[in-house]
Amino acid sequence: METTETTSTPFPNIPPIIESDDREYLDSGVPSTVAIAGHPLHPLTVIFPIAFLAAALGSDFGYWLTNDFFWARASLWLIGLGLAGGVIAAITGMSDFLRIERVRKRTAGWAHMILNVSILVLTLVNFLLRLGNAESRILPWGLLISLIVGTLTSISGWFGAELSYRHKIGVVGAGSKRYP
Repeated sequence: METTETTSTPFPNIPPIIESDDREYLDSGVPSTVAIAGHPLHPLTVIFPIAFLAAALGSDFGYWLTNDFFWARASLWLIGLGLAGGVIAAITGMSDFLRIERVRKRTAGWAHMILNVSILVLTLVNFLLRLGNAESRILPWGLLISLIVGTLTSISGWFGAELSYRHKIGVVGAGSKRYP
């Protein structure tokens, strides 16, 4: 039986968007400061707000296509739940941002934080805009804000993945919280 040797590198084959430090990729990583039994909570807390806000964009489109009040009411609830969950995710993420110097030394950390704060502010505006009259405020501003929030969420998620996978922040490891 013939074996073939494959060559692989421990580095991602996608070039970094902002920056990369090989020392960070080679060390064991920095654990999250908000974890249960070593499992970081920030990645767990972002799932629902992302899903709720993405679904709100979908229900805004549903309202635009059908003019059915059901979609307006669904958007209001989804945005409210996305905002509440986003605040919880922001608390866990901000704890890591403030307590792990490696995050603050990376442009990806600042971009991720600024984008997420922007997402929360826009989501709050979107929620308050619709409160009391969910149906009349969807077109055009509610839909536009939901579209911007969806776009910013995708970009922020990319930077969050850069922090986890390229800079090894919020992973199980014994690396330096400051710098490798």
